[in-house]
Amino acid sequence: MTPAATPRRKPEELRSHQWYGTDGLRSFSHRARTRQLGYLPQEHLGKPVIAILNTWSDINPCHVHLRDRAQAVKRGVWQAGGFPLEFPVSTLSETFQKPTPMLYRNLLAMETEELLRSYPVDGAVLMGGCDKSTPALLMGAATADLPTVFVPAGPMLPGHWRNEVLGSGTDMWKYWDDKRAGLIGDCEMSELESGLARSPGHCMTMGTASTLTAAAEALGVTVPGASSIPAVDSGHERMAADSGLRIVELVWQDLKLSKILTREAYEDAVATVLALGGSTNAVIHLIAMAGRSGVRLTLDDFDRIARTVPVLADLRPGGRYLMEDFYFAGGLPGFLAELAQSKDVLHLDRPTVAHTTLREQLDGALVHNPEVIRPLDNPRASEGGVAVLRGNLCPDGAVIKHIACEQRLLEHTGPAVVFDDYKTMQATINDPALGITEDSVLVLRNAGPLGGPGMPEYGMLPIPDHLLKKGVRDMVRISDARMSGTSYGACVLHIAPESYIGGPLALVHTGDLITLDVEARTLRLEVDDAELERRRAVWTPPPPRYARGYGALYQEQMTQADTGCDFRFLAAPGVDPEPYAG
Repeated sequence: MTPAATPRRKPEELRSHQWYGTDGLRSFSHRARTRQLGYLPQEHLGKPVIAILNTWSDINPCHVHLRDRAQAVKRGVWQAGGFPLEFPVSTLSETFQKPTPMLYRNLLAMETEELLRSYPVDGAVLMGGCDKSTPALLMGAATADLPTVFVPAGPMLPGHWRNEVLGSGTDMWKYWDDKRAGLIGDCEMSELESGLARSPGHCMTMGTASTLTAAAEALGVTVPGASSIPAVDSGHERMAADSGLRIVELVWQDLKLSKILTREAYEDAVATVLALGGSTNAVIHLIAMAGRSGVRLTLDDFDRIARTVPVLADLRPGGRYLMEDFYFAGGLPGFLAELAQSKDVLHLDRPTVAHTTLREQLDGALVHNPEVIRPLDNPRASEGGVAVLRGNLCPDGAVIKHIACEQRLLEHTGPAVVFDDYKTMQATINDPALGITEDSVLVLRNAGPLGGPGMPEYGMLPIPDHLLKKGVRDMVRISDARMSGTSYGACVLHIAPESYIGGPLALVHTGDLITLDVEARTLRLEVDDAELERRRAVWTPPPPRYARGYGALYQEQMTQADTGCDFRFLAAPGVDPEPYAG
C-alpha cells in the first residue's frame, strides 16, 4: 500500500472544515442542521466527509444491488474513521432509457461535478457500471478533482438455456436472428427471456459495461481486481467495503484524482481496452474522460496503440468466454500482469488509488486459465481489437471492431443501400424491391450525436430475413451511430462528421460503391470529388430535433464522435472557484 510516510493533512485542512469548523453563523447553522439529521458531533467533526454517489434505481437491473453495496462502502468509511453521506444521482439504464442513455451521459457528468463542488465533502466514492454511468461519473469527478474511488457494479451471472451458456446482448442478437431465420420459435424465445439475464449486474460479456469498468481499473481509480468481480459474489461486497476504507486514507493524503488520471494512465486504459477486444464505445468515452483531465486523447492514439497491443482475452462477443470465467482466470490484475510482460505497453511506475505504482499493484498477480487470458506467445490476435478508419466517407474518422467480424468482409467493395433513418430501415429492410444481397453495404444515416439524437446503438443493422434464411450472418454495415459492446459483425461506426450536419455520409446514394479495407485502415466512397460537390450543393440541412429543454442545450453544445461527444462548455479548459461556505 501507499507508504505511511506520506504527509497527512490535519483536520482543519479538510475541505469540509470550511462548512463545519469555523466560528461564524454559517458553520453554526451547518452543525445544527447536521444534528437535525441525527448525527452526534463526534461522528463527523474533524473527520473526512465522504460522498457516496449511488446510481441505484428500481428500473436499472445493472445497478439494482447498489443500494446494498452502498452500505458496505459506508461500513468501510466508518471503520477508517470517516463520515459517509450517500447521494442519489441519475441512473442511466442502457436497457430502458430512450432514445439512448448516451443523450444523458453529460447530464450525469454535470450533476456529479456540481454535487461534489457544492456540498461539504472531502472525497468521493462513485458507484456505477452500466455503460454510460462509468464515464459520466468519472468525467464529473475529474473536473471536481477530489480524492476519488470508483466502485464497479460488476457483471451478472452467466445466462443459461437448454444446456447453453448465454452471454447477455451477444446471444440476444444471435437467437433473435435464429428466430427471424425460422430456426426457433416463440416457445424457445419465451424460455430465453427467462434465461438470458439471471442476476443483478451489468452485461457479463466484454460489452461496453465490462470494457469501461476494466478501463477504470486500468486507470487506477478502483481497488485491485474490482472490475472483474461478479455482482452477486460476496467478494463484491468486500470490495465495496475496501473502497470505503481506502477513500478515507486518500483524503488524509490529499491524493486528488488529477494525480491518478494522467496521460500515462489514459494510454494504459486504451491499451487495456484494445487487448481485451473491448467495446468500440470506449473510444468515445475515453476521449471525453481524458479531455476532462486535461489530456488530449485522439483516434490516432487508439490506432497507434492498437498496432502494438495483442488481444489476450478470449471473451464474447469476439471470443468464447464470459466475465465470470475471466474473474476466475485471474481477473484484470492477472490480465494486466500478462500484458505488462510486453515491453513498453504499460506505464508501470504511475500511481493508483491503492498503491504507489501500478507495478506494485500487479506484483504477484497470476493467470489461472490460459485459455481465457491468453499468454503473449498465443494471443487471439496480434493487434488490438478495434481499428480506426479514414477516407473520403469519414474524414474525421470511424471505427470498426474487426475482431468480431467475418474475415471475408475485412476487405470488401459493394453497392450501398441507404436508409435515411432507423424507423425507415426497420420498416423496409425486408422489402425485396431493395435488391439487397450479401455483397450490399447497408448504410444508415442521421443516427449520430445530433441526428440520432444521442447517437443510439443502431449500428448493428439487421440482416434481411431472406439472407438469414440462406445462412448469411454478417454484412458490411456503415453508420454514424454506435453499437452495443455486446454486438458483433462488420459494422463501421462513429463516422465523423455525422450526416446530420452535412458529413459525407449525407451524400451517399443507393447504388454507390463503397470500399472497406481494414488492413489499410480506409473507408472510401467510390464517387469522384466533382460529383460529391454537386450533391453537396443541393443538400438541405434537416430541422433541429429539439425546440426547448435539455434537448436544446444538448444540440447546442454537443461535439462530434471523434472528440468524445462532450458538451463544449463542460470540456472547456479552466478551473471553477470553490464555493464560499462562510
